[in-house]
Amino acid sequence: MRGAGELTVFCGALIGAAIGFLWFNCHPAEVFMGDAGSLALGGAIGTLAVLTKAELLLPLIGGLYVVEALSVIIQVASFKVTGRRVFRMAPLHHHYELSGWPEPKIVVRFWIVSFALALLAITTLKLR
Repeated sequence: MRGAGELTVFCGALIGAAIGFLWFNCHPAEVFMGDAGSLALGGAIGTLAVLTKAELLLPLIGGLYVVEALSVIIQVASFKVTGRRVFRMAPLHHHYELSGWPEPKIVVRFWIVSFALALLAITTLKLR
């Protein structure tokens, strides 16, 4: 694939930045990413998916983010239509916090789910 060397360097830089961020974001967090960083990261991942022709794998790779977004959509729609909430709070990770789960437990469980979805996506990619 043409340009794979440049994409590899870009992916390496993204991974390095993410590892550096996560180093200081472990419990208790010292640094927060915010919207600007997360939107830029999402845009970079989306662009990489388009350039590598793996766009259809994005909902699988980012399955946890899809579920988080859907929980907000479901909560808002349910409240507007019925006046009742489906979750204690949206997005979904706040529902778990209000259910009594400690934050580190939620984070580690979400990591496990994200890792499993990423492995599934890689497996699917290798089968094409």
